Amino acid sequence: MPKGVAENVPDDGLTTRQRRTLPITAVHTGPGKGKSTAAFGMALRAWNQGWPIGVFQFVKSAKWKVGEENALRVLGESGQGGTVAWHKMGSGWSWVQRDIESSEEAAREGWEQVKRDLAAETYRFYVLDEFTYPLHWGWIDVAEVVEVLRGRPGSQHVVVTGRNAPEQLLELADLVTEMTKLKHPMDAGRKGQRGIEW
Repeated sequence: MPKGVAENVPDDGLTTRQRRTLPITAVHTGPGKGKSTAAFGMALRAWNQGWPIGVFQFVKSAKWKVGEENALRVLGESGQGGTVAWHKMGSGWSWVQRDIESSEEAAREGWEQVKRDLAAETYRFYVLDEFTYPLHWGWIDVAEVVEVLRGRPGSQHVVVTGRNAPEQLLELADLVTEMTKLKHPMDAGRKGQRGIEW
């Protein structure tokens, strides 16, 4: 897309301006690092536009303190951009699997809250962080998610992150980015670092 010119202009009866304001469904998936980071970068842009932001973390533990949460909370309370609400739905990392039943229940409750907020148009920008995991594990029905996202009212933008995004979700999405791993410090036996992973 050189100079912001669309390669194809659909025959949909919409003007360029109308097409430009359609809500976006974005998916960041793949085995590489940076899926959530990219979503939070988009949230910063939404904050700058003054849009209310809802972040829903589906797998990370409520004890997990990510840097983006602190930064976005401070920005949301600053009164200079949009508001920020942060919801932690999971009880721990997927590969820890301490209590699968409570994790599944928390994920389902989280999805029910997202559905209520979409119906009420509570936020203008949603980050459904690590949401592909409960979809991949069969905890939440993919067809229902696609139907809800497709039928959401207004101009609410949604970005979904996580590995193994289901094909139905990829087909629905307007923007799909696959993060691939070419090299990672863990390949050399190095664990996550403060300021890099959190």
